[in-house]
Amino acid sequence: MKPTTGEKWFLAVNALLLLIAGLSCLLPLLHIVSVSFSEPHAVMSGAVALWPQGWTLESYGLLLRGSKIVSAFTNSVELTVVGVALSMIFTTMAAYPLSRRYFYMRRFWTLAIVFTMLFSGGLIPGYLLLKQLGLINTYGAIWLPGLVSTFNMLIMRTYFEGIPDELDDAARMDGCGEWRYLLRIVLPLSVPVIATLSIFYAVGYWNSFFQVLMYINQTSKFNLTVLVQQMIQSQSLMQEMNASDMQAFITPEGIKTAGIIVMVLPLLLVYPFMQKYFIKGVMIGAVKG
Repeated sequence: MKPTTGEKWFLAVNALLLLIAGLSCLLPLLHIVSVSFSEPHAVMSGAVALWPQGWTLESYGLLLRGSKIVSAFTNSVELTVVGVALSMIFTTMAAYPLSRRYFYMRRFWTLAIVFTMLFSGGLIPGYLLLKQLGLINTYGAIWLPGLVSTFNMLIMRTYFEGIPDELDDAARMDGCGEWRYLLRIVLPLSVPVIATLSIFYAVGYWNSFFQVLMYINQTSKFNLTVLVQQMIQSQSLMQEMNASDMQAFITPEGIKTAGIIVMVLPLLLVYPFMQKYFIKGVMIGAVKG
């Protein structure tokens, strides 16, 4: 059937709104990329818009030589990789039993976990608890409180519930236990939702900012997000970096934008490879039936 005139207008307006929304996200990013690759004189004169003026890599060179960007990047990778692995393991261990209809007091445990989405112990009690556990100034203080996201767990649980019961029955007849059924049947069929939730957790851990400032005391353990924030706000840090390399004349804007690009680039590179699982994982895990 041909779309009606009203449907055509509706689709056109939607396309226009999506285009405006996309450009509002893309243009600032292009400007930041252009500033990071432009010559200092072009940046100071305000001639840089959406295309670099006088290509140069001096901003990135000074960023690598004059800051702790490499160690901060390593800390971010460690924080993200270990955090995602732990979160996915414990999220799976929480979602699988709650997806089994024969699990004892299934409804009670589900409501108890959902309760944590609405109420929490508070910031100060949480800090005191982590201090008593000896986790302050360790990444455990960041991993433990966010080990399982209730929202992500519910998505995975709903996805597990969509797996046909016939597979469960066939596996039981062949003598398959709970662990073997989970590892050999459920998880291989759940790649889309695993990939999707891994992205959710990875973005959260990679962008950890407040938790790092709150629980980490040593600057050598700061991640990339905190380091870039300090670079943006601290003028003295910019002056020290410029003074450490007198042969290069670099504007603070060039160093700051280079730091932002280094921070967001890993996620931009990973996301296209995970996109094919992203939509399927969210839709199937969020809609039951």
